[in-house]
Amino acid sequence: MLRSLLAAALAFAIALPALAATPVNINKADAATIANSLDGVGEAKARAIVAWREAHGPFKTLDDLAQVKGMGQATLKRNSDAIEFSGNAAGASAKAPKAARSKAKAKTPKAEASAK
Repeated sequence: MLRSLLAAALAFAIALPALAATPVNINKADAATIANSLDGVGEAKARAIVAWREAHGPFKTLDDLAQVKGMGQATLKRNSDAIEFSGNAAGASAKAPKAARSKAKAKTPKAEASAK
């Protein structure tokens, strides 16, 4: 019994990377590539992504991608690290504005006055 559990755990650990999303540039990939790369996105949803992109232009954020029928928040969250917009992963671009706000906040007049 223990051997069976260990074998099942090993098989799951080996298969786990195959279940993870593969990075894909959502603005350049065709429907087949999108469907093969993103977890929970099949051919129909991938075709809808490509159709929306052709009608409205390139996606800039995950919020843009949420406009596609069938792309819910759970799917976007699960794939956020794999979705790229012109070379940058969505997770990375979402963090950049926060860092910029932190630097801007540090340069308030009150902070500058205390530094003198």
